Amino acid sequence: MKYEREKASDVVHHLEYNAERTPLIIPEYGRHLQKLIDQATAIEDRNERNKAAKYIIQVMGSLNPHLRDVPDFQHKLWDQLFIMSDFRIEVDSPYPIPTREVLQLRPDPLAYPQNFPKYRFYGNNIQYMINVAMGWEDSELKDALIKVVANHMKKSYLSWNKDTVTDAVIFEHLYEMSGGALNLMESSEELLGTTEIMRTNKKTSNKSMQPQNQQNQHQNKNKNQNNKKQFKKKN
Repeated sequence: MKYEREKASDVVHHLEYNAERTPLIIPEYGRHLQKLIDQATAIEDRNERNKAAKYIIQVMGSLNPHLRDVPDFQHKLWDQLFIMSDFRIEVDSPYPIPTREVLQLRPDPLAYPQNFPKYRFYGNNIQYMINVAMGWEDSELKDALIKVVANHMKKSYLSWNKDTVTDAVIFEHLYEMSGGALNLMESSEELLGTTEIMRTNKKTSNKSMQPQNQQNQHQNKNKNQNNKKQFKKKN
């Protein structure tokens, strides 16, 4: 029998290109599951449609076996079933059926504080403390709070600017940041000394680096012990 070459039109009856296919709603599940849902949506008998929907839920759960038996995950699978059917499938769901309007809801944008302080090295907390002090009535407690704020300002200044700073500069910044409400420029108050603050900042920095240094020393010790074992002389 003589071989006759087949024609491409006789072999390939239907060829799909991705450009001609409908876009996948949830691409993670793939084209085959999307077609299963489309076929289940087209079933006219409701009982058969419910059976098909439960089977599809099992298939979707098998793709994520580690989460298949979690109750909330089952709720998520049913929601995804309705979403992938474009909300056209009518089945009896054990959970509330989602709607297109709920899916399209967007949360209100969070208001991000836009602060552009002149002296950024003080930070927003210092400005907040100044605002609190401005709201207090004149008293010894308010004077004590103002002094605490001024000392914090000096610490923040020296943390970012390693040069020495006089109390007069801190008092001037405090006066400017409070809009003239807190005035210590003519006061005889003295803040913490620069040397004491620098020593405190250095101790704080060393404490934060201590756990990392201990970890590095422990690793180096283990490495040295392993090297000694490798080069141990055999008798």
